This record gives sequence, structure tokens and C-alpha cells, in this order.
Amino acid sequence: MSATLFTGGTIWTGDLETDALLVTDGVVTTTGREAFRDDAHVVDLGGGFLMPSFGDGHAHPLYGGLESVGPAVRGCGSVDEIVAAVRRYADAHPDEEWIVGASYDGSLAPNGLFDARWLDAAVPDRPVVLRAWDYHTLWCNSAALQRAGITTDTPDPPLGEIPHREDGSVLGTLREWGATDLMMRVMPARDERTRIGALGTAADYYLARGVTWVQDAWVEPADVDTYVEAARRDALRMRFNLALYADPRHFDDQVGAFAEQRRRVDEAGNELLTAQTVKFFADGVVENETGALLAPYCSGLHSHGGDNRGMRNWEGDSLADAARRVDELGLQIHIHAIGDAAVRQALDAVEHVVHRNGPRDRRPVIAHAQLVDDADIDRFARLGVIPNMQPLWAQLDSLMTVLTIPRLGPERADRQYRMRTLQRSGAALSFGSDWPVSSGAPLDGIAVAVSRRTVDGEPAGGWTPHEILPVEQALSAYSASVADQAFAENRWGRMRPGTAADLVWLDRDPRQSAPLQLPDITVRATYLNGEPVYQADNGRAES
Repeated sequence: MSATLFTGGTIWTGDLETDALLVTDGVVTTTGREAFRDDAHVVDLGGGFLMPSFGDGHAHPLYGGLESVGPAVRGCGSVDEIVAAVRRYADAHPDEEWIVGASYDGSLAPNGLFDARWLDAAVPDRPVVLRAWDYHTLWCNSAALQRAGITTDTPDPPLGEIPHREDGSVLGTLREWGATDLMMRVMPARDERTRIGALGTAADYYLARGVTWVQDAWVEPADVDTYVEAARRDALRMRFNLALYADPRHFDDQVGAFAEQRRRVDEAGNELLTAQTVKFFADGVVENETGALLAPYCSGLHSHGGDNRGMRNWEGDSLADAARRVDELGLQIHIHAIGDAAVRQALDAVEHVVHRNGPRDRRPVIAHAQLVDDADIDRFARLGVIPNMQPLWAQLDSLMTVLTIPRLGPERADRQYRMRTLQRSGAALSFGSDWPVSSGAPLDGIAVAVSRRTVDGEPAGGWTPHEILPVEQALSAYSASVADQAFAENRWGRMRPGTAADLVWLDRDPRQSAPLQLPDITVRATYLNGEPVYQADNGRAES
């Protein structure tokens, strides 16, 4: 029996503060004076701060890991920089048939519309496909459009848009699933070794930021294969739960496979991997004017004109019926809903499920909840719906000021990300990052949650300051509340006797730090089942 004593700093269990924690065989044993044992290995916290490790309630780790495989465009600050990065990558990889990368900043071109000819200048003879930061949009060169058979005469597909130039020719930007699928279906798949390696890259990223569990919120059948193979090879170094993607165009064919996919994950026999969730997209995103709204977008910004209310992926009662069928399989409902109309549709779907299938501990999730109408605020708590929100987005950055606010208008824009309002209503608020759409570092998001300010400190009093969260509630939303979302409150997310010792050791107490300094806090170590899986002095640590 191995015992480890953590002492010499501040220990926050998620419920209370103490000065000592004893871990035995990877499980929390006790705290306080009773934790001291002569035979225990001592970890001196050096005045630092120990708390339950973070969880990420909504992200895309496989996509995030794969970003490192293609051209590095995420940090580019202009179209010219992106084109130059693609050119360098193409020159360095002359044998790659396709150049595939992610994820560029959609605010760098007017209305988020990027021209194929810009990429043609860098790579005219091979297909180039880049995902935007939102993962709802592709930017392609002319060779890629040709491979996909997308021409001037190609109509907008269901659930998608193909923007054109003024002369009618295809621009090179593809928006939402119906359009992006035209390209994805002709692109070569990454080999399994690369994909499993990407999960390792994602684990390196997350563990260095104190995260030990992540909800992969968009998993297709090939992704299940990758996760299962990684589990069988013992190549998973953190906890993953898979949300199986429900496509409204093919749901009747998919639903019968969900139970089989869950069975395959269970049979892999790796406690780090589960598949208990199904992911629905109710709408798109505001920046593409595909987030579904109750009132029209501001006019003049989109080809649909002044009565555009966005895009509903599930028409009529189809989302409610699909959610009911998923619930009957005992799987958790997880719905992407950005606009207020999509949030209402998602809540209606859950209400239908409760009415038809009766009460049970189902913990449905509505992810993002960017806009919630006043009439729907109290429905989250009443229906037991968890709002999983991305706190990093609640700031007046360039994405917000250049793309979002012009589409919503100032009054409606100021009703976004109502985290404090939802929490006060009794909703079980949890946090996620949507990485790689945005930073997967919890402290980056917490800094915004407790300030509603940019990294430059703007605005001084915080944007919509009435939605600012107290710091302990923000920390809990990124730890204990994510464990609740994962049905894991008795396994991790809090330091209680019998829970797994999934811990993060910070160099100082975030509760005593100025909000803008929170991202500067160093993660000294991350522990999974009591073993260090990341240490700041030597990076990755094997468990």
C-alpha cells in the first residue's frame, strides 16, 4: 500500500480548506491532522495551492491534437500571414497530396468570407483546406473546390451555404455541415497512427493545464475506432467521454449503432474511456448567421437579407423525437445551442423527453447557451438541464466586436453568456472550453468569468458586469460541476474520502489572485489517480 501526503500549502477540497491531504493507492483517504502518517511519501507544496483537477465539459480533443499535424495558422494575425504559413508548409511537404490545417481566425476577412484565390497564390497545384476557428467553416483553394466538384452551378445543400462572388463564381468559403461535407467526403482520412498520436498531443496539452477529464463533444464512427484502439494500446493518459454525433440527415440509420458503439468502448476495458453521451447540433454559430434566433439578424450582413433568423438543423419536432430515442437507450443528451431559438428548441426537446420517458437521473446538457431568452432562464433548473458554457467567450475581443455584435445589435449582444443569471436561477452551471475553437486552459476562461474583461483589461468594470461570477464558483464550474455533468461526482471532481486523487497543484492560490493574473498561474503538477502525469519541471510524466 502506497501513501502520499500533500502538505506545505493551501489545499482546497472543493468544499473546504485544509493544510494536509493523504492519498492511499491513488484514492483520497483523509484531510487535516489525521492525514499525517510517518510512512507516507511527502509532497511539499511549497506554499502553492492544491485543488481537484479541472474537467472540460465540452471540447474536441482529437481535432485539437490534429491541428499540430498541418500548417500552423492559428496564431496568424492576417490573411497574408495565413497564406505564408500555408506556402511554407507546402514547400516543406512536397509529397502531401492535400494540405489540411486549422484553425484560422474568421474575423480576418470581411464578414468571415475568405477567397480561394488567396490560397491559390500559395499552392495552385494541390488542394488546400483550412478549418476556421469555429469548426463550422472551411476555406478552400480552387484545386480543392475542383476535387469536390463544387462549381458555380452547385446549389446550396440542405444545412449548408456556398457563398459566391459578385460574378457568380464560387468564393472558396463553405459554411455549415451540408456544405463542408461536400469537401470532407473527398478528403483523404488521416492514418490511425497519426490520429492516435493526436490524442497523445491533446493529453499533453490538457495535462499541462491541469485537466484530467474531457468531454469529446463530436465523435463520429471513425473516431470511435481511434479511441477504442488507443484504449486497447493503453495509449490514453487522461479521462475521455465520447459524445456520439447525431446527424439529422441520417439519424434513423445512426441511432441503431449508438448502443453498439458504447458496447465497443465498454469492452475495451479501459477505465479512462467511456461513451455515455450523444451530441446534437440544434443550430450553427452567430458569426456565420447560422445560430438560430427568435428575432432576425441585423440586416445588410448576409445574403439572406433582413429576415434571416439563422438555421435550425432539426425541423419541427424531429429534435425532440430524436432526443427521446437517445434517452430510451440510457444515453445522455448533449445539445449544441447557440441562439435563443435553438436554446428554446433544446429545452422543448428535453421537456418532451421527460414527459414521454418519465423521471430519471439523465443530466441533459445544453452547450454554449450563448443567448437565452428571459422566458427560458428558469427552465434549465426545472428540467434539470446543465448549461455548459464557455467563459472565455464572454469578453469584448475582436471576434465579439468585429463579427458577433454587428450581427446581433448592441442590445441583444449585451444579453449573451448569462452565466451568473443561470446559476442564480438554480441551474447546475458547468464550464468547458470548446478547444481547439478557443483556449483549453481553464484559468484563461476563469479569468474572464470573474472579470468579463479582455487580457488588456477592457472594459475597466467588465462587460455586462452583473454576470461576473465569484472565483470559487468559477473554479467549481470547471471542476466539481463538470464531474456532476459526467455522472462522476463520487469518483473525481472533489477531494473526499474514496474519490480518485485527480488533482492539480498550482503555484499560488487563484482565489487570492487578481483576475487578469489568473492565466499567469503556473501548473506545477497534475495528478491522475494519485500519480503525476504532468510536472512543470520536466513536462510530461508517465503514470
